[in-house]
Amino acid sequence: MDCIFCKIVNGSIPSQKVYEDSEFLAFLDIHPVNKGHLLVIPKEHHETIVDVPPELLSRLMLVVQQAAEAVRQVTHADGFNIVQNNYRAAGQEVPHIHFHIIPRFSDDGLRHWPSKSVSDEEMSSIRQKLKDALHI
Repeated sequence: MDCIFCKIVNGSIPSQKVYEDSEFLAFLDIHPVNKGHLLVIPKEHHETIVDVPPELLSRLMLVVQQAAEAVRQVTHADGFNIVQNNYRAAGQEVPHIHFHIIPRFSDDGLRHWPSKSVSDEEMSSIRQKLKDALHI
C-alpha cells in the first residue's frame, strides 16, 4: 500500500509519536498550523469517515477527545479545532482517515470559512432530502 500514514504506522517513515496503542496512533503534523498540531489516526486503513466501522470510530473519538485536551493543556491554547476532511474536494490530502487537532490562539490570525446565503425554498428542499436520506 502506498499510504503515507500506513507507512508511519508500520515504521517505514519516522514520525513524532505522541500516543500509540494497538489500534490508534497520534503524531505531530510535519506542517503544523500552530505548534502542537496533532494528527490522530486508526492504524487500520480506512479512507474516509464513512468507511470506518462504527465501533472503531467510537473508540477513535475517545482518543481524539483525550488528545484534544492534552493539546490544549500543553500548548496553553485558547481553544482548538478538530478537523476531519473527506475526499480530495474537501481538502483530504492523505486518503487515510485522520483527525487534525489544531491548537488555536486568540491572536493566531486564522480565519474560518465564509458562509453563503441560501433561499428558504432551497433550505426546505435540502432539509427534506436529508431527512429522507438519514436512516438512523
